Amino acid sequence: MHHRRYLHESLLLNDGKVLVTGGVYTEVFSLRAAELYDLSTGTWTNTSSMHVPRSSHTMSLLSDGKVLVTGGTQDGSIGIKDAEIYDPISGNWTKTKSMHDPRESHTASVLSNGKILITGGGSDFDTALDTCELYDPSTGNWSKTSTMHTSRMLHTETVLSNGKVLVTGGTTEKNTTELYDPVTGNWTKSAPMNVGRFWHTATLLRNGQVLVTGGTIDFSITTARAELYNPSTDTWTITGSMQHQRFDHTASLLPDGKVLVTGGLMDAYAKTNSTELYDPTTGNWTNAGDMLMAIDFHTASVLKDGSVLVSGGNQYGGPITTAELYNPRGAKHS
Repeated sequence: MHHRRYLHESLLLNDGKVLVTGGVYTEVFSLRAAELYDLSTGTWTNTSSMHVPRSSHTMSLLSDGKVLVTGGTQDGSIGIKDAEIYDPISGNWTKTKSMHDPRESHTASVLSNGKILITGGGSDFDTALDTCELYDPSTGNWSKTSTMHTSRMLHTETVLSNGKVLVTGGTTEKNTTELYDPVTGNWTKSAPMNVGRFWHTATLLRNGQVLVTGGTIDFSITTARAELYNPSTDTWTITGSMQHQRFDHTASLLPDGKVLVTGGLMDAYAKTNSTELYDPTTGNWTNAGDMLMAIDFHTASVLKDGSVLVSGGNQYGGPITTAELYNPRGAKHS
């Protein structure tokens, strides 16, 4: 990439390019810079910069192909309210109305009605929020919706096949989960996970279940355990454990229905370059080869040809510009 970064965001656009925004580039200071990866040429090009520098933010693909960016932090300490929209056709950013609450390390999901649900995060890294809000792309307005039962930061948010939204874990009550119903705007408590965790991943599988992997309890105690949520029964079941304990990793659903997990931290200090594949038909994990670099705070995007682009991240020397590709059909990492 043109810019070294971690705690950034990446998103596959409708034209097949990947948009990468923000992130930390030195110490705790965040970037305004954005760039695009083009698989057809294997090259990165700069696009216009955001109005606000940010890391630990979210990006959401809107129904018209534009991208909503929300919140984050500029200096690693205080969350911000700012939101803006990227237009892939013009390559320009425009400011939209700010959220009601400043937040970083929050989550965002596109609902079936086209609105964006924002949950939790922190006004700073030590203060988790239970507040939630909705962005309406048709009006550019934010509206508050009901608060969660638990304040959460570094949690996950997954839109289920039935349209409801499952939220899991976080830095406070780490094994709790709850469901948001977009029709009523209410939250209901759902069954707790078997393992408490934050900085984990949650992936919606093709069978409608949700695979949760890894995570940490206190940055030093990390787990390799994985479990499955069944929305039809509101139950969690343990599935095969990963070969490596990890948190702050990525998990990507591949075209064949398997899940690729990459990198992360094995404890508070040890990064890993290991990757592995989960097969929902067997519940087992297999080695998927090693990345070229041991990283955390990176991103992974599944491209239109089924390959996975891993970009940026934090290595022992700090943020990096490196990007690499995983090809599920042949050569592993390049």
